Amino acid sequence: MPPLPQPVVARVTERIAERSARRRSAYLARIADAAAAERPARGALGCANLAHGFAACGPTDKIRLRGAVSPNIAVVSAYNDMLSAHQPLRDYPAVLKRAVDEAGGTAQFAGGVPAMCDGITQGRAGMELSLFSRDVVAMATAVALAHDMFDGALLLGVCDKIVPGLVIGALAFGHLPTLLVPAGPMHSGLPNARKAKVRKLYAQGEVGRDELLEAEAASYHSPGTCTFYGTANSNQMLMEVMGLHLPGASFVPPGTDLREALTAEAGRRVTELTALGASHTPIGEVLDERAFVNGVVALLATGGSTNHTLHLVAMAAAAGIELTWDDFDELSAVTPLLTRLYPNGTADVNHFHAAGGTAFLIGELLDAGLLHEDVRTVGGKSLADYRTVPELGPDGLTWRPGLGESADPTVLRPVADPFDAHGGLHTVRGNLGRAVVKVSAVDTEHRVVEAPARVFDSQEALQAAFDAGELDADVVAVVRYQGPRANGMPELHKLTPPLAVLQDRGHRVALVTDGRMSGASGAIPAAIHVSPEAAAGGALARVRDGDVIRLDADRGVLDVLVPDEEFAAREPTGAAPDADEWAGTGRELFAAFRRAVGPAERGAAVFAS
Repeated sequence: MPPLPQPVVARVTERIAERSARRRSAYLARIADAAAAERPARGALGCANLAHGFAACGPTDKIRLRGAVSPNIAVVSAYNDMLSAHQPLRDYPAVLKRAVDEAGGTAQFAGGVPAMCDGITQGRAGMELSLFSRDVVAMATAVALAHDMFDGALLLGVCDKIVPGLVIGALAFGHLPTLLVPAGPMHSGLPNARKAKVRKLYAQGEVGRDELLEAEAASYHSPGTCTFYGTANSNQMLMEVMGLHLPGASFVPPGTDLREALTAEAGRRVTELTALGASHTPIGEVLDERAFVNGVVALLATGGSTNHTLHLVAMAAAAGIELTWDDFDELSAVTPLLTRLYPNGTADVNHFHAAGGTAFLIGELLDAGLLHEDVRTVGGKSLADYRTVPELGPDGLTWRPGLGESADPTVLRPVADPFDAHGGLHTVRGNLGRAVVKVSAVDTEHRVVEAPARVFDSQEALQAAFDAGELDADVVAVVRYQGPRANGMPELHKLTPPLAVLQDRGHRVALVTDGRMSGASGAIPAAIHVSPEAAAGGALARVRDGDVIRLDADRGVLDVLVPDEEFAAREPTGAAPDADEWAGTGRELFAAFRRAVGPAERGAAVFAS
């Protein structure tokens, strides 16, 4: 018998269910209506419609698609060969089609979705489209699935906004069984501690561009996901814990026999999950309140990407579930931190995988009652099946029990001996609004900062002040007009090296911004995603140079220490870029998104929530 959920986990899950009851019921009724037909949806197509749908197929597939007894699977891919994480997806459609065919079904490449890389667009105008690209991916996924030809879906994607976008799009077709098919990480390159040191040296002008580029190229060096524990690898961990990957699939490297076997197994498995198979499992039923709580707990236990305080909220809304930052905060108080992965340590996801990986992590959290075991998954009858790891042997692909003990306690620990008693994310609030702080990489002595503000309306302005020596003191850097409504909420990674240098010099340093950092703030205490944002009337627009700001990540405080009446009477200063300024690099095409986007704490989505 599985352990009962820990009381806070049970209470938060119940509260989410109660708050979401009306919307979730309406969502489930809608997908039930879509699944009500006794034959595949393509059976309701007119003859001309159906003929268009299989015109390019071979003879065997045409026969199957004309009938109503075999499933047809949509393949939706984010493949491109510019991004290392997505380059391995090139050959997946053929592998998947072959596996589905062997299982008695058909598979069609239904559509491609865009995949942009935050690592490439950092500090560039293109980064201002990054968050919006998630919702473009969701819409592109919906277009691909909109042909009423399919009984299930295989979604190929890895990185930051792509996986949440694929899931949001698939949830619009929640009656379809859906598997996420990962690509796996590249092999470890330059050690993360060395990479971070070179970045700091470059920020101080002690090494040049050639040395920096050499270090970066030695870190990001081959096909596969970047190995640090950012949003891409947080995506993979979440998809497994939430039951949308096959067990143990997340961190198997590309180009290996095991990776190909797992890919083929995804094709075979999805046919079993269709209404024509033996284990009908629609994605809209897999992703319920318990699955989202499991995702939040796993994110907290691993110190994962802060971007998921946006993405999990947006994905939950697509399933008719209202997930809030209060839920994250309450769960964080009872979730121990079990990993140390860069940027919260020096190890990477390959070290995590070797130490026991997701199987060990899930087993520990299940035994502590921190995860719901009685959930539906694509890989088995419950989350208990995810305690196992895949292996290839004489009998093909099988699963065996995962490690009972961590193989490297410096990377992965049991619940009984965590790195920290609390999760890797905290929320803070006060007269500046609400924000998220990633504390898993911040030493205890740096989690409380009270210092004068320096206010900037761009990260370039902060860099210029640093270069001019104007920040060599205790400082809370306020970088505003970086929220979704202002300029698309870009990640502000270029702030990390100069602020880290200031902290290393012994100064009390913090960052407060309505932009994103993806957890890459590293050792700097950073209150990010401040909501409401400056461009929507948020308090950051009234902060002035010299105002003393107090950030207490442990107590959940974010205040400007100015008398309430004085602060309220101030007129906002600064401004988001106007239409003429927010143009070029395609930004003008996203003006409607900028007008429609919701606040960060609601997922920063352009869809009605």
